[in-house]
This record gives sequence, C-alpha cells and structure tokens, in this order.
Amino acid sequence: MRSNPSSIPDPAMIILNEKQPPPPPYQPSSPLTPVYNANAAPPPFVIRRPVPKLDALPPNVLLRIVNSMFPSSVVDATVHRKTLYWLAMSLRLVSRGMYIACMHTLRSAYLSSYEQQIKPPYTSNPFPAIPISTTLSPVLYLGNRETRVLDLYIALKVREDVWADETELHLERDESFKDLFDLMQPKSRIEDLVLQYGSELGLITASPQSGRSKVPIPFSRLSVSFSPRTLGLILSSGGQKRTIVQCFKERGEKLEAGAKRLVRELDKWAHQTI
Repeated sequence: MRSNPSSIPDPAMIILNEKQPPPPPYQPSSPLTPVYNANAAPPPFVIRRPVPKLDALPPNVLLRIVNSMFPSSVVDATVHRKTLYWLAMSLRLVSRGMYIACMHTLRSAYLSSYEQQIKPPYTSNPFPAIPISTTLSPVLYLGNRETRVLDLYIALKVREDVWADETELHLERDESFKDLFDLMQPKSRIEDLVLQYGSELGLITASPQSGRSKVPIPFSRLSVSFSPRTLGLILSSGGQKRTIVQCFKERGEKLEAGAKRLVRELDKWAHQTI
C-alpha cells in the first residue's frame, strides 16, 4: 500500500509555535580565561606543565650527572681531587637528591682509604644492615652512627688533599685524624653494634617512637661513653642524660665483645625497671 504524499509535511512549511530562548552566553571559567567573542579566532589550547625541578629526576640520572663532572681522561690526579672537593663543598648542598648522589660518589671514592685508617683490634662497617623505618628520611636517619664518622673523614680528607696540592708548605693536621680514629670511630662502631644486638633481643628500636612500654628504647635516645677502661650506655630523656649501664672494657678486646657486654647489662636493667 502506497502512502499518501499529501500526508507528509513539507519541511519548508514547519512553523515553530513557541519562540525558543537563545543559548546562554559563554562565561569565563577563571580570571585567566578570556570572555568569548564570536568575531575573534578561538584561543590556542594552553597546556600547563609543572616547572621542572632537579629533585624530580630519578636517582640514577642524578648519579650520572655527578659522575659526568669528572673528566674522561685525567692526566693529573690533582684535577680529580679538586672535583671531589667541589662535590663535597658545593654541589652536594644544592638539593636533597644531589646530596645523596654526591655522597654516594664520595663514599665510594674514600671508603678504601678510610678503612686503611682503622687500627686493630677495632673493626669497621659504615653501612651495617640495620632495619630502617620507611617513614624516616635517609638523610636525617639517626642510625648507622659510623656513617657520620666516614662523612667527617671525607670532609676533612678532601680539604687536606687539595691544600697539599696547592702548596708544599701545607702540613697535614694529624691530630684531626687521630681524634676520628682513636675515639669517634670506635665509639660510633660500638653504638651501631649495640643497636644491632639490642634489636635482635627487642631491647632497642630504630624507630623514634617506642610506644607505651619502657622497652624497646629508641636508638636516638641512646649513646655510648667510651674510655680506655670503661664502657657505658647513656639515656637521654626530657633534656636530661644519665648513665643507665656501665661495664669494664678489657685491654685489646674487640668492639663486638664490648657491645655484647653492654647489651647484656641493658637487658638486666630493662627487667629491673619494668
């Protein structure tokens, strides 16, 4: 059956019964968006990118940048030592990420000479495998006390090397290195060992917060008193310091033996105070 052509309305004859309102005008979404102008060309798309920062680079890229500071072929070793001096005194102060990259290079360069300064029966391990809380910054972490001694040695060594290169009249200050390796190094090494042994027994924690119980004790509140004949553990609380554990140190004994003795005494003290 064919449809009646007269029943199909002609598009030209359609008349709107009601007048529709015009569309609303364009409004700026922000003070930075211009008011729409029908006669003007459409504005270009603006893509806002964050300002690039040095710390945004991955650690391996920062380390590559630091290593590129050294000349590819060094004929004179003084150029290499001056570059290490610049890393220690200037570049590592730029940012947190650059500090970590520079210290990685500096520690790798001076670790061997540092270990040669250790006097028997003392031992050394500037990077012990101690559990570190993920909430703590690797720059501000209070553990690994011997790492601080290594960093002090680096700061002293780079300066002494460059000054010795500059003039033959410079005399190396042996007393500075003597203080590092006769007192600070063994003291810091015992503190790291105390943290290691104390953590295994649940007496000491690397976390700054210890909870409600009296043990484990935050390592940040503990330090070691080191003398030729005695060892002691000092506890800091409320701005006050007091020696909670003390024991004798035998002549020529290894630092590990003294640290274990301190932890045993700490265990006795903890049971008495609970």
